[in-house]
Amino acid sequence: MKAARSTRRSRRALGGGLTVLVTAGLLAGCSNTTTTTAGDGAEAGTEPGGGGTYTVWDPYPQYDRSSPWVKLLDACGTRAGVTIERTGHDTTDLTGKALLAAQQGNAPDVLVVDNPVVSTLAEAGVLTTTGENRLDVSAVSPNLLGAGQRGQDTYGVPIGANTLALYYNRAVLDEAKVDVASVKDWASLTAALEKVTAAGKKGITFSAIGTEEGSFQFLPWFWGAGARLTELDSPQGVSALTLWTDWLKKKYAPNSVITNTQTTSWQEFATGEYAFAENGTWQLAGAREAGFEYGVIPIPGERGGTAAAPTGGEFVSIPVQEDTARYTTSQRLVTCLTSTENSFATTTALSYVAPTERVQARQVEENPELEVWVAAVRAAKGRTGDDLGTKYPKISEPMWGAVQAALSGAKSPQRAMADAQSAAASATR
Repeated sequence: MKAARSTRRSRRALGGGLTVLVTAGLLAGCSNTTTTTAGDGAEAGTEPGGGGTYTVWDPYPQYDRSSPWVKLLDACGTRAGVTIERTGHDTTDLTGKALLAAQQGNAPDVLVVDNPVVSTLAEAGVLTTTGENRLDVSAVSPNLLGAGQRGQDTYGVPIGANTLALYYNRAVLDEAKVDVASVKDWASLTAALEKVTAAGKKGITFSAIGTEEGSFQFLPWFWGAGARLTELDSPQGVSALTLWTDWLKKKYAPNSVITNTQTTSWQEFATGEYAFAENGTWQLAGAREAGFEYGVIPIPGERGGTAAAPTGGEFVSIPVQEDTARYTTSQRLVTCLTSTENSFATTTALSYVAPTERVQARQVEENPELEVWVAAVRAAKGRTGDDLGTKYPKISEPMWGAVQAALSGAKSPQRAMADAQSAAASATR
């Protein structure tokens, strides 16, 4: 059910959204015009604002007033002619605090939240649409924007995105006589893992833990098989889980993946013993420090091509206010935060991929290493996309449970996914 199009929307508290935390930081410059599109720069100057104080909540409590992030917020406030009062909340608490504040009628003017949370807040009537707040998102890649949409409405602007790909250890592959260029689909990847293990090395590591991290890492294989989240037990969904299960049975992947977080699976790869690791853009700095030559390839689809991986990253949104006159200045603040120059500085410093093609091209021009990540992000999709919205967490939990059951040997992939589909169907009725 869509939130009513009025400033006094019903505020119905819902369960907290599931998050994948990626912190944001170093930003520079600021745009200054209400006609600037998200991702476009503007000439220097100060907007005629109404003065006063505007509140911003974000999921970055680690950043204090001396940080580039808070300095940018203050600079955007100055250009809009207002003072910024910023509060950084722990990401796990931010959803509940935003819902409560909306119920009490004291929501912040600008809210930065992880993309799966947007649908939860939108359904609760907490956020304005871009039609209401006049944010221009026309330059943003549609697949990234999808995480912030419900039906025909959009509820914010993505700061940037991260996603998953396959890191590889060149020395391990060379020793096993594997040409990474040959890895184009599931069959060729599995063949490469067979050669690696036959050469006495370890194959692939990933995270299959029984949390949202496990679902996050399983989704590229699930979507890469052509499966849909509304039908977990389809032949395609079962084939994805069978792939992972077979890798464990053949010792191409370690049993530790059942309890691995994305951090611990990366630590396994960083030992230099593994040929491949499924992980994200946020590990680029760690890869450069690993002490061995590495590379990155997209996660392949079952029959080739780049599999859709889930997007991570935050949205900047404008919550509902009783005083609708505040939206004009809030729009200036969000436009400033997501302008081209700020987007480039933010995403480059944080190993984010920018949400617009213009900035993505600049990123690749200055750092060719990001080309594969840009390709992965362009193929990615939001977990709450396909108009799933708040249904996604109710599907994700049975799905990660199915992965756990199959990898541990408690159930066959077919039975595990059938049970997961039954649970998901009951939860989303």
